[in-house]
Amino acid sequence: MILDDTCEILDLLYKHGWDERNGGNLSLLLTKEEAKTITKNTNPLRSFHVDFDISFLNGFDIIVTGTGKYFKNCLKDPEDNLGLLMVQDSHTLGLIWGFSKGGAPTSELPTHLKSHMQRLKADKNHRVVIHCHPTNLIAMSHIHELDSASFTRDLWRMQTESIVVFPEGVYPLPWMLCGGNDIGDATADKMRDYRVVIWASHGIFATGTNLDETFGLIETIEKAAEIYMKIFDKKIYQSITNEELIELSKAFHVKYKKGIID
Repeated sequence: MILDDTCEILDLLYKHGWDERNGGNLSLLLTKEEAKTITKNTNPLRSFHVDFDISFLNGFDIIVTGTGKYFKNCLKDPEDNLGLLMVQDSHTLGLIWGFSKGGAPTSELPTHLKSHMQRLKADKNHRVVIHCHPTNLIAMSHIHELDSASFTRDLWRMQTESIVVFPEGVYPLPWMLCGGNDIGDATADKMRDYRVVIWASHGIFATGTNLDETFGLIETIEKAAEIYMKIFDKKIYQSITNEELIELSKAFHVKYKKGIID
């Protein structure tokens, strides 16, 4: 079931146009019992080294997409396109299932691991990291100042659901070279306070407690960005005010990030 759900989400991400070609990546933390629904094997087939301490993830196994893999192929051949990793030691991950044709984890693995560790410190129920390329959100990052408060405020104002779904807002990072520790460190640093970090001119890193929640978070933010891109250069006759956003947050009992609308 966990494997099926993962492949279905990956297929949806591809069909939405957010993970073209081999773009994007996903990782999911599993308990040892959950991992047994995929494989009973606990002896690493191969190992992958990381140059930072991952011992905080002891006790979890990790489903991760493979480097160069296409999300559209995961449903028909999950064992080639996905891998299940165990924490062997503080700097080593062991492959216990998957990558059947000799593949390796996504090049964004450092950002995934560091983001998981930071989010677990903020939320013990955290489990998912998804990186994808939502079209309108990328477009918005080209024309909007990369200030967290103003970027968040404009997304909140686009639709009623925004402040309810992501009351802590989003954090946009300036363009950085992907696939390394620097962007991983910068992203994870913001994950202490945000579930979503935007990579300008590139995409989004979104986190959550399960696949549905994380996918829904991306959908909501991308919808807000789409509305923004359709109206930002038009004359606005009415929009959601700061006062109405505050009223919304009270009605839905959400604690929004202070200093953005008040």
